[in-house]
Amino acid sequence: MASEKLASSISLEAYGIKNAVVNYQMTPDELHQDTLDKGLGKEADNGALAINTGEFTGRSPMDRFIVKDAITENEVWWGDINIPFDSDKFDTLYDKVVAYLSEKELYVRDSYVCADDNYRLNIRVITELPWSNMFAYNMFIRPEAAELENFKEDWIVVNAPEFMADAAIDGTRQHNFAILNFTRKIALVGGTGYTGEMKKGIFSALNFILPVEKNTLPMHCSANVGEDGDTAIFFGLSGTGKTTLSADPSRKLIGDDEHGWTNENTVFNFEGGCYAKVIDLSEEKEPDIYRAIKKGALLENVIMNEEGKVDYEDTSITQNTRVSYPIYHIDNIQEGSIGRNPKNIFFLTADAFGVLPPISRLTPGQAAYHFISGYTAKVAGTEAGIDEPLPSFSACFGAPFMPLHPTRYAEMLSKKMQESGVTVWLVNTGWVGGSFGVGNRIRLRYTRAMINAALNGDLEESKVDYFNHTVFGLAMPLSCPNVPDEVLTPRSAWKDDEGYYKTAFKLAKAFKKNFEQFEEVANEEIIAGGPVRVE
Repeated sequence: MASEKLASSISLEAYGIKNAVVNYQMTPDELHQDTLDKGLGKEADNGALAINTGEFTGRSPMDRFIVKDAITENEVWWGDINIPFDSDKFDTLYDKVVAYLSEKELYVRDSYVCADDNYRLNIRVITELPWSNMFAYNMFIRPEAAELENFKEDWIVVNAPEFMADAAIDGTRQHNFAILNFTRKIALVGGTGYTGEMKKGIFSALNFILPVEKNTLPMHCSANVGEDGDTAIFFGLSGTGKTTLSADPSRKLIGDDEHGWTNENTVFNFEGGCYAKVIDLSEEKEPDIYRAIKKGALLENVIMNEEGKVDYEDTSITQNTRVSYPIYHIDNIQEGSIGRNPKNIFFLTADAFGVLPPISRLTPGQAAYHFISGYTAKVAGTEAGIDEPLPSFSACFGAPFMPLHPTRYAEMLSKKMQESGVTVWLVNTGWVGGSFGVGNRIRLRYTRAMINAALNGDLEESKVDYFNHTVFGLAMPLSCPNVPDEVLTPRSAWKDDEGYYKTAFKLAKAFKKNFEQFEEVANEEIIAGGPVRVE
């Protein structure tokens, strides 16, 4: 424990939790060992702790709720993403959860989010399981010992994976739930062991608090800093390469998933760690992430042999195998987790149709259009019933975590882009030479080469020729250092004009159809940023 004095001062009575045995501020080593002693995990041969999150190996979007009250009623974009929850029902359910946790052995961690002190939010995390608390240690920012003496939380996270709701009585959809209450400042998670629900719950809270109260843009993105102090921002949905591409040995990592962009033109990390997918992980492809998996890291839902060697290709539990680790497991990090002077923004998309360029330069209208669209693709095998690529749109590259209307965030981003003069790029980390099953996923070294060329100025219009994509209107460079020319233009890579255009028009129509919901609030420049042909 942190100290006898601190541990003895922690009481959970104020939260309705009575007579609990409190393990306060345990170290990662202590939580690691406690998990092993209780038979809740195993140690991998690299020293990491491996656990199974149980029934849920990912977020459950239909079981994520926001309490509808005086604070949220007229601000939140209610619908299938932000599902309202009755305030009285929340109070009753919360009381049931804390009664369930009473008299149990619990784990309490004080931490905070937002590396910039002007935006800091103190978080107290109360967990039923030791490895859930280890996740909180890894992912939230760790206070100095002196800061714990008079720690005052702004929000609490209550995490009870083994508590099952009664949907008919409690107002939930089923037995699991993740609920935000902005009046009581509580993130309540139950019925699921998936750790990402805690992380994304606080991210969702910040996505409301920062724009509404601080006029600061929250972003579902990674970010890093170059030798000259220039910041690069990488937007993208899960599986598009945010974590991989921001972990660049030649640039310092600010963070891999969640950031704020201030009016002072700085970018700060929300978190104190990284939460990376490990499917098909190898030291050759992703050395920084691979080497970060050591004692102190928490592996989720991976398969190991008897000697503790992890098989990163084995997806028999889930495609969504994960690891969390504190950011200091990465060697090359930005001190203080704050960057300045953003110069380049990259929108990452894994286009399984294979028709978007590997890299293209966006106009302001196109940037706004693609930000609001938030496109990537689902491929066969990732979900039941999917046997061909399906377009997937998530507004602002993070709709499941965005309580406000997407245009609120898009307007803030557009303003910041104009003020800072950033260049915006669309990068396809998906397929070239054909759709999924025919073409191949673009090589990581080519994507890195294109991003490096953009960052170094090698793709300036004075240095290379550009050609506009005939369907999407995107400006594609015709040459790039260390990338074969034929890779840069998708139609040439296909070698099948009829199939290429048929597929491109199919995707263009999907873009247009998805954007219909935003047309009433989008101006002409943004609407013109979409596909230029659909047939």
